[in-house]
Amino acid sequence: MNIQNVNQNFNHMVHAYKVAPWRIQRQWIGSAFGVVVVLAMVATLYLDVTSKAAIAGREIQDLTASITISQQVSADLQTEYATLTSSSVMKQRALELGFRPMKSREAEYLVVAGYIVPQPDILSSAPLPQLSVLSILPEYNESLLDWVDEQIALSSRGLR
Repeated sequence: MNIQNVNQNFNHMVHAYKVAPWRIQRQWIGSAFGVVVVLAMVATLYLDVTSKAAIAGREIQDLTASITISQQVSADLQTEYATLTSSSVMKQRALELGFRPMKSREAEYLVVAGYIVPQPDILSSAPLPQLSVLSILPEYNESLLDWVDEQIALSSRGLR
């Protein structure tokens, strides 16, 4: 009886679709609409990620240009500073301010009683290095070649 019910339900579905073919069309339209919605969501996500990447790339370009401009301004300022502090410009500025070159007979040297020329502290207070005997065990001082040579010597003694 159960098979008869299934068969009857199947016949009823076939009859319903034959009577109303618009149901199949509605299913196809619903499926197509679902596919369009999914594709629209994927396209929206793709456009969002792409636009964010483009914006980040443009910001990187702007920052790189800003760095280049800052480096150029810094180089210009260094050049201007070097020009202003050159010996010829400094000499000209000193002459304009009323300074003149000193003559050797105008130099005065003062002798200060009790003045001692300071010795650098770093040399006088530095402890002398202590030389010590090698504190590493001999097993750890052996090179690979020494070890191989010793192994060959030991094996040759064992063969004889």
